[in-house]
Amino acid sequence: MKKEVKTQLNEYRESIDNIDSMLVFLLAERFKITEKVGKLKADNNLPASDKNREAKQRERLERLSAKAGIKPGFISRLLNFIIGEVVKNHKKLKKNS
Repeated sequence: MKKEVKTQLNEYRESIDNIDSMLVFLLAERFKITEKVGKLKADNNLPASDKNREAKQRERLERLSAKAGIKPGFISRLLNFIIGEVVKNHKKLKKNS
């Protein structure tokens, strides 16, 4: 591999690593907030999931992802995974309240 190619590849990978780190911290912050939502729902005997809210979020994020040039459906699949984890946590909080 040519030195300039290797250098460019390393620069790209460093950028990817930095972005991945930011994603981890953003997800951690999101889960901290959804933990608060879960406690509020548990304390007020509200259901763990809100299908209307989830649908609106999915639609909103699909529009944003289209503007950002992200492949259709990717954001919905990612959001489904994240929401699934949040709902599991909300159910656990409700069970323990």
